[in-house]
Amino acid sequence: MPDITYPDTRRDPLVETLFGEPVADPYRWLEADVRHALEVADWVARENGLTESYLEGLPERAPFARRIRAFMDYERFGLPVKAGGRYFYTRNSGLQNQAQLFVRQGLSGESRLLLDPNAWAKDGATALDSWEPSDEGRYLLYSVQDGGSDWRVLRVLDVKTGEPLADEIRWAKFTGLAWVGEQGFLYSRFPAPDENAAFQGRNYNQAVYFHRLGTAQDTDELVYATPDHPDYGHTAQVTHDGRLALITSHVGTDARYEVRVIDLAQRKRDGWKVTPLVTGFTDDWKLVEGSGRKLWYVTNWQAPRYRLVSIDLGSPQPAWTQLVAERSDILERAGIIGDQIVLNYMRDAASHAEIIALDGRPGRALTLNGIGTASGFRGRPGDAETFYAFTSFNCPASIYRLDLVSGATTPFATPKICFDPGAYQVEQRFFTSKDGTRVPMFIVRSRAVAKAGKPVPTLLYGYGGFDVSLTPGFSATRMAWLEAGGAFALANLRGGGEYGREWHDAGRGANKQNVFDDFIAAGEFLIDQGIAKRDGLAIQGGSNGGLLVGAVVNQRPDLFAAAVAQVGVMDMLRFDRFTAGRYWVDDYGHPDREADFKVLRGYSPYHNIRDGSAYPAILVTTADTDDRVVPGHSFKYAAALQHADLGAKPRLIRIETRAGHGSGKPTDKAIEEGADILAFVARWTGLSLPGLSLGGETVAAAATTEPATP
Repeated sequence: MPDITYPDTRRDPLVETLFGEPVADPYRWLEADVRHALEVADWVARENGLTESYLEGLPERAPFARRIRAFMDYERFGLPVKAGGRYFYTRNSGLQNQAQLFVRQGLSGESRLLLDPNAWAKDGATALDSWEPSDEGRYLLYSVQDGGSDWRVLRVLDVKTGEPLADEIRWAKFTGLAWVGEQGFLYSRFPAPDENAAFQGRNYNQAVYFHRLGTAQDTDELVYATPDHPDYGHTAQVTHDGRLALITSHVGTDARYEVRVIDLAQRKRDGWKVTPLVTGFTDDWKLVEGSGRKLWYVTNWQAPRYRLVSIDLGSPQPAWTQLVAERSDILERAGIIGDQIVLNYMRDAASHAEIIALDGRPGRALTLNGIGTASGFRGRPGDAETFYAFTSFNCPASIYRLDLVSGATTPFATPKICFDPGAYQVEQRFFTSKDGTRVPMFIVRSRAVAKAGKPVPTLLYGYGGFDVSLTPGFSATRMAWLEAGGAFALANLRGGGEYGREWHDAGRGANKQNVFDDFIAAGEFLIDQGIAKRDGLAIQGGSNGGLLVGAVVNQRPDLFAAAVAQVGVMDMLRFDRFTAGRYWVDDYGHPDREADFKVLRGYSPYHNIRDGSAYPAILVTTADTDDRVVPGHSFKYAAALQHADLGAKPRLIRIETRAGHGSGKPTDKAIEEGADILAFVARWTGLSLPGLSLGGETVAAAATTEPATP
């Protein structure tokens, strides 16, 4: 391809002295909101023009788009939620931009469409986010996401008639949806932001409110707030029997909470009287369920890998009682269904589950279909059934119904797909990081590629932060890559939650370099084991994973052929100045504290680009409505990449409109983005597309045809 001429980007002579060190920030003007800054909007248009022109010239783009579309074209369902004899669930027929919400009376009743988000916006970018039926199933509370923003609008539907109520809640964000009987609900919101700061201003003073149906938002009752601590956040939950409301408070992103209780049975007498249950912001507390004044929680209090405990608030001296002790596996969650408890464990980043009695007595294990991720197991005391989903890299999510009485598991919804999952191999291997730590990694290839035993272009994905565990899951985009003969690897880096609190702590703050060392070691392992081509390894990550990609490219540009950094945190000295960024100091540290500053300055992607080094091909992606990681991070990073002398390979930025951090993205946009990324990565890793016709629809999958070595 011809040499690339990058758009001119203004460089300002801005240098600040921070803790005695001069720090240049020539592109700070690109932090301005693209909606209100004409110069930034012009820069975005010119960069998008260059990137679109480049991607249009890639012959792999169109066939990848066709294959991603084909892999995505299957009927898929969300987990059913039962309320008042009605079953609520989402369904996408295949290529709808947004999933629809249905209800049926009884398990085998006729399905009825309740909500169709596809009619909400011409571009498909307005999405149904969370939803919750009232206890008796009379009403449906749901949140609407527009253009990918984190802001939500809450609305209510009459389930019987399908008609919307007049109720509307604005400026909700990071909120739970908790019904109080059929009369109203608890939710969390922030004060209305200044007119031009909705997508960039820092979020403070979140509070919990009660909204009574049929009233205006400005009459909502304040339930809980901490004006003396504007940095605290709060969410509300209500036990299924409606007796207790739980207010969970947090300071940052760490799973360290305080919990307070409201006895709803005494509300007429006491109002919203809040009683402390857990104080100190030291541990994670995940509500399992409540019955009367008894509560069950999954917690890492005195158990880094979590245990199950309960407390009876009605006893003279309430105290926590251990029901299930900490094990070597991570107890991710639990649910009470009927008179039993379903425990969902994670071992080496894969799921397994078991059922026990309410008093903790051992029960039976649930058989899951291989290496994968199980989720769901929602229910309430008295139920005789629950639903769960199971998915893996080569298997879209299937929904199962579990009869708690008989123990029988039956399919509720299984996808009809256009490929043979058995033609793809999912394996887990362990590699050794720089300091000797053993780190797991999933590797996925077609069986034909694995049998051939030759290195192939490989896409390595990572995250490594915020106690987030990366577990097996299906992706149509990844399947298109695998079908074309590539390999995919997912590394479970330190900083995540795969092995509990110690694993998280080992990859954050002053230990953040461990995450980068793990990712680099994963890449070296793939090459040394003959899985990845030495000149055909690409890396990908989003959000904190975008930071990961930017940091390791600076540290080891020689190791990678291509890199895709999506919606990344790229300026580690100013991340806390925008929207939710202030929460992230739990993982990253405080840029205004000298010790933390020195660590952050040492790996910040924007500040550590190695001018004069040969860099891999880099594609940066972001979106104009991303108010989680504001696009200024990616704008500044891309401008710095393009200014530096980094060799002949491209450094491009793809900026999506009417999109945000990722959630709610319509199917059409997801397909386009996936095709752009795969075509870019294929171009620079040497992946050919065996059997893919550039002009037609015919595909010969690598799973059934020995691929030529690229």
